[in-house]
Amino acid sequence: MMAPVQRRPVSLALWALPRWMSWLVVACAVAAEAARYFDLVLDPESRFRLYWTVDYEAESLTAELKLDLPSDDWFAIGFSDRGDIALADVCVLWADPHGRPHLEDGWTDDAGYVAVDEQNDCILGSLKRKGSTLRFLFTRKFDTCDSHDYVIEDGTVHLVYATGKGPLRRLEGLRLTRAQHGFQRAQLLKVMEDPPPFPSDTKFANFLNDKVKVPGQETTYWCRLLKLPNDFGYKKHIVRYEANIQKGSEALVHHMELFHCEAPVDEVLPSWNGPCNSPDRPQPLDRCKRVIAAWAMGAPPLAYPEEAGLSAGGSDYSPYVMLEVHYNNPALRTDYVDSSGITIYYTGELRPFDVGILEIGLEYTDKMAIPPRQPGFHLSGYCISECTRVALPTAGITLVAAQLHTHLTGERIRVRHVRGGAELPEMARDDHFSTHFQEIRLLKRRLQLMPGDALVINCTYNTLERTNVTLGGFGIREEMCVSYIHYFPKTDLEVCKSSIETSFLQAYFKYMNIYHDAPTSDEKGISDNYKSIPWTRHNVLLLDRLYQTMPLSMQCNKSSGDRFPGNWEGMPVTEFLYPLPPPARNCPEGEGLPQPGRE
Repeated sequence: MMAPVQRRPVSLALWALPRWMSWLVVACAVAAEAARYFDLVLDPESRFRLYWTVDYEAESLTAELKLDLPSDDWFAIGFSDRGDIALADVCVLWADPHGRPHLEDGWTDDAGYVAVDEQNDCILGSLKRKGSTLRFLFTRKFDTCDSHDYVIEDGTVHLVYATGKGPLRRLEGLRLTRAQHGFQRAQLLKVMEDPPPFPSDTKFANFLNDKVKVPGQETTYWCRLLKLPNDFGYKKHIVRYEANIQKGSEALVHHMELFHCEAPVDEVLPSWNGPCNSPDRPQPLDRCKRVIAAWAMGAPPLAYPEEAGLSAGGSDYSPYVMLEVHYNNPALRTDYVDSSGITIYYTGELRPFDVGILEIGLEYTDKMAIPPRQPGFHLSGYCISECTRVALPTAGITLVAAQLHTHLTGERIRVRHVRGGAELPEMARDDHFSTHFQEIRLLKRRLQLMPGDALVINCTYNTLERTNVTLGGFGIREEMCVSYIHYFPKTDLEVCKSSIETSFLQAYFKYMNIYHDAPTSDEKGISDNYKSIPWTRHNVLLLDRLYQTMPLSMQCNKSSGDRFPGNWEGMPVTEFLYPLPPPARNCPEGEGLPQPGRE
């Protein structure tokens, strides 16, 4: 029985410096035997690759860039809130007319002009050129306490880059918006623990596309129906999965998901191998929506704890799965042919616990709405204490990983944990969330969810570019606010979600009609009533207050779809009687203030 071979981690080397650069001080060193490394292609042509490791004790990143860069050209790498090269924090490597290299810390204004930072927080470690390949190593603190520097946090980071012709006489005043530039999303602050060893009988299965001719358009979602191996006729535990990227497609494959098809075991599903949104895609495949694996560019393999595995297979388990691959092709190339996908590792030596997946957040309903032209409108979904009290075992459950999810206008998500009115450390946070970068992420620390605890998910949306109200629902231009939480031991609780109780929403529509002359009516449906409201500043604030205070309708649902016993209508929202203060920054007084224009 073949056991999978673990891939060797990418080596982050320190090179000896050339003699003509002997003046350079090596400012950092990496203990290769103790560190894990991650890598990411930055650009569509795969000319620029980033390798990095994280030192949580020192609160710093060590990064190496491998660049296909002509001699004397300059290169900038940095961070911004949403991937813009303007209002960015950058480290710029450049050469002066005498061939001397410089790594300087800078920031760009709203027009993209570079200003050199008085405090240099880009610490060069080593530099070497061989032909057209330039490699350099540098370190950067998570939080430099510099008002012009980006604070590297948990969640999504938008890495920006730019390059242009050199040499330069000085960096100040260089305009990055007129240079070749781009961005890539990544989670930089990853879990650094090594995954547990494979069980002795571990097998692997590849779920790959088959020579897809990628369309010459920027965004393509490609779906392929596949089947599990025959031995999934008996229950198995999935213990790990990882991306399987075809060589040369590293910059093309943006993210991927593998879904199980919730169909009767004896039902034969129609085949499909084409665009996910095609009108020709068979309707029965809409049942392929239970996530087994989710990967995004730069993500390492995800391994479950040694004591738990994701259950799959069995006599009543449909063998069908759907692979969904997001291709990002900004150059609109028509010559890409790709066979990438996902590899899962599984075992018949069942671990002590099954992994369960709990869905929390807002119901998929038009009872939630986001007014247009809003820079940051908030919605919250509740998994209330009354539900966990009746649904969870006495010893509670252990949360180990989570996937956060909204659609196009979602920009921030966090999941808060409450016990007896007191807020505990939050489960997850992503202050720079993008629907185009979704993955299942291991939690930095395991979280114990006890009976009577509550979880609250807060989502923030930006609808500045929309002229009409955005409603909740399944469509990509509708919105969601959910998290899929991986935990053990598996229980019968599958859904713990909320919406505003309908009678209070109808009362709001009636109030808008009587006191604000909105053409809302009892005879109209919820969607039409929302679309009838003029979204003045006052009306937006009223809706926000309504969502924060009015009673809830709860889904406290079993795997069968039935609700747990209880009264789930008119439930109060979860209160934070003792909220946690914002996390403190370890900065001298008066330092670390945000740059104007920054969040």
